[in-house]
Amino acid sequence: MVVSHFLRWIDTAKVAERAAAAAALANAYVNRELPFEDRCAAEAALTLLLDDPSSKVRQSLAEALSMSAHAPLQIIAALASDQPDVATLVLARSPLLTDADLIDRVASGSCAIQKLIADRPAVSMSLSAAIAEVGEAEACVTLLQNYGADIASLSFRRIAERFGGDARVREALVADQRLPSDCRHLLLVKLGEALKASPFVLALMGAARAERVTRDACVKASMTLIEGTRAQEHAALVEHLRLRGDLTASFIIRILAHGKVDFFGAALVVLTGRDEPRVRALLSAGQDVALTALFRSAGLADATHAIILRALKIWREVANGRRVAGAQEVSWLMLRELGGQAAEGELAGLVKSIHLEALRENARGHALAIAAA
Repeated sequence: MVVSHFLRWIDTAKVAERAAAAAALANAYVNRELPFEDRCAAEAALTLLLDDPSSKVRQSLAEALSMSAHAPLQIIAALASDQPDVATLVLARSPLLTDADLIDRVASGSCAIQKLIADRPAVSMSLSAAIAEVGEAEACVTLLQNYGADIASLSFRRIAERFGGDARVREALVADQRLPSDCRHLLLVKLGEALKASPFVLALMGAARAERVTRDACVKASMTLIEGTRAQEHAALVEHLRLRGDLTASFIIRILAHGKVDFFGAALVVLTGRDEPRVRALLSAGQDVALTALFRSAGLADATHAIILRALKIWREVANGRRVAGAQEVSWLMLRELGGQAAEGELAGLVKSIHLEALRENARGHALAIAAA
């Protein structure tokens, strides 16, 4: 009887009265305050209210029903497809919307809709993947800042690939502790590309010097990245560097000069296809002949084998406690293998540059220690 009276009354009621009545009826429905027959009649009346010409009435419905798991599904679906001020409430809150519903709306919706969905209290891995694949940059930032979002490594990579040149996205990615190491390297590259294309940098340095400076900065940043990368992620980072063409002989020599033997081992596993335990065993105690065969299998030129062996032996002694050494000493001994300071050629030039960088870094650290004393 109450619902029957309500249906006759709404034809003459004002907008504010209809909105208040719609909210009251919706709250009574979701709170299960009505007997079964009245609930059926109330559901019919709520469905009829979807056709109300005023968005304020439909907005009242959305307010009352959006957070309930007991709301009528057909009403939720209709409200989610309504105009933005109505749909946003349902899209942001309703537990009745499935991943498939939300993914469809991410694919076809505006940036504002994508941001609402990305900011839901819980975002599944599949929904995160859809936002990473087709979402706007602002929606991806919202997703990254949502602690309730379950984001797969592949989705992090897609966001980095699509929007790595956007400073807002880079900042949100770097701040996320879940970001895989290969994505961090990709962001380093994107940042380098943005810097060398900057009009200010080009005017200050010129194109050639800007290219060289940003390349050197990316290499140094990559070394720092390796230091902070867990051993379990080494293989993924190595594969990423290999696919980008950054896993060069010069990079391998540099990481070994700085004592990144574990990462060097991961690189050899990827480049040779050998079993990891076998590679680890060779690096820790293998003879020169077996190691040389391993390096050759990895595609390292014969000219590099002597300095790699020299560095590896020194780091073995350091690991066994028989020696104290750092990048400065190791790079100097590698250079001696090539003939010392008088040595010439591309390989000697590389090792000299590594040694000079180590000297400079140690001197800077010494100066800072003196200043802090």
